Amino acid sequence: MISINDIRKPILKDLEAFDAFIAENFSAEGELLQEMLTYALSSRGKGIRPILTLLIASMHNPNAIREGEISGETQHCTKRTYLAAMLVEMIHTASLIHDDVLDSADERRGKPSVNAKWQSNMAIILGDYILARTMALGMASAQYDLISHIGSAMATLCEGEVLQSQHADKYDTTRDDYFEIIYRKTASLLGVSAALGAMSAGANRGDVERMQKFGEAIGIAFQIQDDILDYKRDNNTGKPANNDLREHKITLPMIEVMERASEQERQEMKELLRRADEDEEALNKLHNIVVDGGGLEAASEVLKSYLTRAMHLIHKYDDTPFRRSLINLCTFIAERDM
Repeated sequence: MISINDIRKPILKDLEAFDAFIAENFSAEGELLQEMLTYALSSRGKGIRPILTLLIASMHNPNAIREGEISGETQHCTKRTYLAAMLVEMIHTASLIHDDVLDSADERRGKPSVNAKWQSNMAIILGDYILARTMALGMASAQYDLISHIGSAMATLCEGEVLQSQHADKYDTTRDDYFEIIYRKTASLLGVSAALGAMSAGANRGDVERMQKFGEAIGIAFQIQDDILDYKRDNNTGKPANNDLREHKITLPMIEVMERASEQERQEMKELLRRADEDEEALNKLHNIVVDGGGLEAASEVLKSYLTRAMHLIHKYDDTPFRRSLINLCTFIAERDM
């Protein structure tokens, strides 16, 4: 099975330099704010977005293409690429802090969430601080093309959150709604992560657009896998199983079953969903309807189609460790249980 460490191998030195870049640029005045910032940045997770940015920048760097010169012990990226990776990673980090407040989540990756540790009002301030610091650093760098590209992604994330909340309240999420939500909440920022990697390495407009589509495709697949894992009681995500159902979210596994169900069966599923946050029996019954109805398998087939699309988009590139790591990333997304 492919691990995240396998994917990171060609850019190990770049990831070290990137982490140093983050540490150098993210500090806060005041003991409490610095404590919260350190805590939030110490549990950033797998780092898929900066890994994507660094791999794609390296794949477009002519000085890093020759097979014999590529090693995880060599830096391939410039400070401009580290800035690009910082922009997407810090916006993602801030969005997760805000998400946990909105969802009243007590845990994030197996640890107390920022809002659980310091209360929601302080978590909101920390998320806002990270966003403000990120944009200030970006503007000070004068890399205005990168800043311009990331700006619209921030608005898109907010739109996705509101759209999801709107449909969760009405229990009326359709397939089209679902893909619009996950594009805005997940795929758009992964698309920008990939596009900024290409831009930071001087790629032409066509390749920047190609990489954005690549990132969006793996972003959609990544979120579908998240939604499948939510139904698995033995997942390693650090979140309890059936969390989406408790929050009244209709995701792809449930949509797949609802589309094949009768009107009466759909209404029964919606009624169970309404009670899922406070009625354990209703929650378990709905879980079993989706699982026994083949919802996970059907969603997995859709996931694979997006990963196939993503791999087709990088088919034209030379067979370097960077391209192979991007292919491995697609495999990792399909196989992951965390």
